[in-house]
Amino acid sequence: MPPQEALREAAERLGIQQKFWDNFGQPHVTTEATNRAIVAAIEAATGSVSVSDNSCIVMSEADPFVAPYALEIITEAGERITLLAGQSVPKLPLGYHQTKSADRTGRLIVAPDKAYQPRRRSAGFGVTLYGLRSERNWGCGDFRDLRDLIDWAVSALGVDFIALNPLHAIHNRRPYNTSPYLPNSIFYRNFIYLDVEGIEGYQALEASAELARLRNAPTVEYEQVAALKRQALERIFEANPPSPECLDWIAREGELLRVYATYCALDEHLHVKDPNLWIWPDWPEKYRNPTGTAIDTFTRKNARAILFHGWLQWLVDRQIAEVQKHALAAGMNIGLYHDLALATDRCGSDLWGYRPYFITGCRVGSPPDGFSPNGQDWSFPPPNTVRHRADGYNLYAESIRKSMRHGGALRIDHVMRLFRLYWIPEGHSAKDGAYVRDRAADLVRVLALESVRNQCVIVGEDLGTVEDEVRETLARFGILSYKLLYFERAWERNAEFRQPGEYPVSALTSTSTHDLATMAGYWTGEDIEARLRARTIDDNVRSVQLSERARDKQLLLDALSASGFLPTGYERDASRLAEFTGELHYAVSGFLATTPCEMWLINQEDLTKEPHQQNLPGTTAEYPNWGRKMRWTVAELSSVREAVDCAAMMRRWVEQSGRAKG
Repeated sequence: MPPQEALREAAERLGIQQKFWDNFGQPHVTTEATNRAIVAAIEAATGSVSVSDNSCIVMSEADPFVAPYALEIITEAGERITLLAGQSVPKLPLGYHQTKSADRTGRLIVAPDKAYQPRRRSAGFGVTLYGLRSERNWGCGDFRDLRDLIDWAVSALGVDFIALNPLHAIHNRRPYNTSPYLPNSIFYRNFIYLDVEGIEGYQALEASAELARLRNAPTVEYEQVAALKRQALERIFEANPPSPECLDWIAREGELLRVYATYCALDEHLHVKDPNLWIWPDWPEKYRNPTGTAIDTFTRKNARAILFHGWLQWLVDRQIAEVQKHALAAGMNIGLYHDLALATDRCGSDLWGYRPYFITGCRVGSPPDGFSPNGQDWSFPPPNTVRHRADGYNLYAESIRKSMRHGGALRIDHVMRLFRLYWIPEGHSAKDGAYVRDRAADLVRVLALESVRNQCVIVGEDLGTVEDEVRETLARFGILSYKLLYFERAWERNAEFRQPGEYPVSALTSTSTHDLATMAGYWTGEDIEARLRARTIDDNVRSVQLSERARDKQLLLDALSASGFLPTGYERDASRLAEFTGELHYAVSGFLATTPCEMWLINQEDLTKEPHQQNLPGTTAEYPNWGRKMRWTVAELSSVREAVDCAAMMRRWVEQSGRAKG
């Protein structure tokens, strides 16, 4: 066999796709160099991992289990079932069970055929928690602000859920370590959201100019807010030893919290000794491995510091639980809608603690598309599928379980990850990557199991280059699709916007996301001007994009007119409508409200007609990513005339759509 053909066959066996079509419909063939680099990376990461076909079995509860060889099943409840080779068990309970045989142990995961389903059609309000303003917070939205927002949203909007940015722990350093989608840890959450004044033992601070400055700042000053809260939290911790309830919770969290808290304490310890040490790959070599005598010694000498970080996470968990309980008591059907990030910071605690679960030598990104003609490099490593399966998908299940805890819905960022990811080998550009398949059947079933156990609706963010198989599988498992106005186009009909009746039932619909233009920004072209100011495009590209936007605005007006939402006598000439008016605001909202989709999400920026988006992809210091605050304080939402009018308009559409709370 010729070497190139042998390489291609080896690549295919490892799940590397040899061809894919981008969202322009153009084919891409994986090059020999890309195949060689990815094959080498996978083999280097998996060569020492031993996993048989039966070491981890994921199956449907509807299917009988047939023993591949003589073994014993130990269910989660402790029941023992002994089977001979070829013998079957008609039905096993849902859960994570153990299998034992003469020479091996394994995991048997029994999952439902569908994720937890919505109880009824619902509407929600999407906010960035860090961006909530109030007259009492410390410069960043907190869980007390969220409780107050829920009270307003139930009364003023009649919504059933509040959609949040990922609350994952981050390093809280601008501009490189503030993205909630590139977390320090996906298993634990950011203490910056704590309502410090609501913690038992808190002693009131004297009024300070610093506190007032942070509260009035136009964007979140992460370092300063975190430092101020940290000082207050340390005083509380020193004066009030962790309670038995806290210690029990920390013990139940087990190894995951031990690793995270140790990382946090060690990171701080080393940075104090050497302020130039910012990331663990630069630490002294003896500390780069989470096991070993150096870590054991550090753990013994710094037990108090490690306990402090465990205590912080206990506080966060308690406050989120109280907010969710408050939301349900207020009449919300879903309550909090959380978000699970795709990525994890390659210099964060997850990579430090669980390096074998990631592939080195490759990065995850996306191929060229209409928004990124050169593709995107997201700069984090892909998962080591073989290692995850050998461990019975434990870390994967934990990431889902902890993200949906104290919530009624969970958004899976880039849900195509369950099927394949776009890998970019080191030394290659984003244009020269390839898709690598994962064990989708296993991953989707584990997701469904956690969804049912936690009674949590799942929404899969399925934007971008998506194979038909992905949406078919997600629909079969009852995972809601993600339908954004901008992308719902009938390309076979000259790219016109789809009418409300053409949207699917099993979906969440909205106008935009954190990475895309707000509705006002889309209409005025502010997103294009922001890219020009940040120098991610030049004047020539700007001209092309503005021309394309003028065409799309006209198509949107045509769609509003055809569906009966454009007000009578309203101007249909997009070239004469530069402003995003109240009439357009009302029309677009009604257009989406009347789709048959199970869930409708109103973003805070669209409610308040903000022109600026939360994140501008491809930028760091060039744009104030992940820091913009809401236009009004939570209290002002009930008092400022414009805010009251916007809320009343949305309330009417929520009620007319049949999605009102209760």
